[in-house]
Amino acid sequence: MSENKQSEIVLASASPRRSELMALAGIACRVVPADICEDVLPDELPADHVLRLSHEKAVAVAKKTAGRFFIGADTIVLLDGAILGKPVDTDDAVRMLSRLSGMDHEVITGFTVFDKISGNRISRSVHTEVTFKKLTEREIAAYIATGCPMDKAGGYAIQGGAVHFVRSISGSYSNVIGLPMTELYEALQTMQAVE
Repeated sequence: MSENKQSEIVLASASPRRSELMALAGIACRVVPADICEDVLPDELPADHVLRLSHEKAVAVAKKTAGRFFIGADTIVLLDGAILGKPVDTDDAVRMLSRLSGMDHEVITGFTVFDKISGNRISRSVHTEVTFKKLTEREIAAYIATGCPMDKAGGYAIQGGAVHFVRSISGSYSNVIGLPMTELYEALQTMQAVE
């Protein structure tokens, strides 16, 4: 394996939003989606859930892919202690967005940077508070008609058609998109994957 291959960064994610964030930060990476079970374990706390999945994604891709540094990530939306995953259908999307309407909720992303050569890893969870304005049924229906909510935790994308739903954010904006870039970049610096 060449030195270039060993130092390569691999993003273990199918999310185009995560690869866009990596590009915006100037971090060159290859994208290799992970295929793991993402079910919540019994009695698993939300932050523990995203940390576990981020680690499992990074390691699963590292086992089958050339490279050195592997980044796994998982994002959830938490409302009143309940995890809102990706909507299963349009009715589920309506239910989620109706619940989020006018409410404060939390977005939690867990990420792991795994060094395949040394076996070292850094895992962190980052929490961002988000407040939605009160949504009308018409706004919810129009947004769902775009198809955007269907592959997003909590049924919305702050960087997309739901930008006008968000009244305020406390914490990392990029975390709400799916990768807390400041914290991830610091972890990559600690691992000497970037300067």
